[in-house]
Amino acid sequence: MDNEKNIDGNRKMTSVFERYLTIWVMLCILGGIVLGKFAPDVAKTLDGMAIYVDNAPVVSIPIALALFFMMYPIMVKIDFAEVIKAGKTPKPVLLTLFMNWCVKPFTMFAIAWLFLGVLFRDLLPGMDTLKDGTEVELWRSYISGAILLGIAPCTAMVLMWGYLAKGNQGLTLVMVAINSLTMLVLYGLLGGWLLGVNEMPVPWQALLLSIGIYVALPLAAGYLSRKWIIKTKGEVWFAEKFLHVLTPVSIIALLGTLVLLFSFKGEVIVANPLTILWIAIPLTIQTFLIFGITYGLAKLLKLPYEDAAPAAMIGASNHFEVAIATATMLYGLASGAALATVVGVLIEVPIMLFLVKICLRTKSIFTRTQSETLRS
Repeated sequence: MDNEKNIDGNRKMTSVFERYLTIWVMLCILGGIVLGKFAPDVAKTLDGMAIYVDNAPVVSIPIALALFFMMYPIMVKIDFAEVIKAGKTPKPVLLTLFMNWCVKPFTMFAIAWLFLGVLFRDLLPGMDTLKDGTEVELWRSYISGAILLGIAPCTAMVLMWGYLAKGNQGLTLVMVAINSLTMLVLYGLLGGWLLGVNEMPVPWQALLLSIGIYVALPLAAGYLSRKWIIKTKGEVWFAEKFLHVLTPVSIIALLGTLVLLFSFKGEVIVANPLTILWIAIPLTIQTFLIFGITYGLAKLLKLPYEDAAPAAMIGASNHFEVAIATATMLYGLASGAALATVVGVLIEVPIMLFLVKICLRTKSIFTRTQSETLRS
């Protein structure tokens, strides 16, 4: 019953905010550039309101609040009791974990390095000043943003992609929960190692703090508040009232963060308007590659379409909320790494909608479920 109510709540994710997220992101880019041009001190003042450790800013309070509200609405939707039942259908869960943590981070690093570090390197000149004053090559900073995207499996928008592709939403929720739990351990370990390979400074204290604030804290808050609300108000109220009001919160928080981010990066984009394109190319290739591999493996494993579609969607999409949060905390709102994570937001919606169409058109090549066989 609880799971069915969650599925109904997730169907409401096809709201105007999320259906047209790419358009909203573009408007935020323009708004941020205008803000940076005519009121450059606004974003700097907000970002300067920070928690300091050893006289160095570690957490921007306004950004931390915005990013928390990006994450909490996602986490509160998850029913962790369903994770126990995942053992009944281990193949799609194991496939998702394998792709997200054994394949995807490394293909992202390789593709980003090939394009941004080799092929497009001369098109991305200049240095990037990180929030601690360290200077690194701009192209290297963009690669770091791609890395942070590649190690963040999607746990939010994938609920909408799975619904549009007519996948198994119950299983999707289980895989989202499992990925959220594995991020607590693997995100910091893989991220720190790959950033080090990219010769970027790795402030481990800030990285661990980022995981705590943007994964562990909303995860715990979501679990506890969900349990309390259902106990006091009931499952129907939680699904039909609470989630309905909460759904736009994460998108609004995301858009507000993007305005601040682009108020810093506006000059870079105006001076080199093709920057977004150079970053988008490797991210797009990565998305199609991971989708193709996962979808193909699902076919080889003889998964039914309803399980194969969400498994491929989770692999292809990224948890850009966590990526933006981590890039901002590690290197600053004005960093190239933060900009690269935002490009991930910009391209994800149109690409994922295209992949949904591919799934629906190829549904017939997969094994039919038992219920479908009986109906026929």
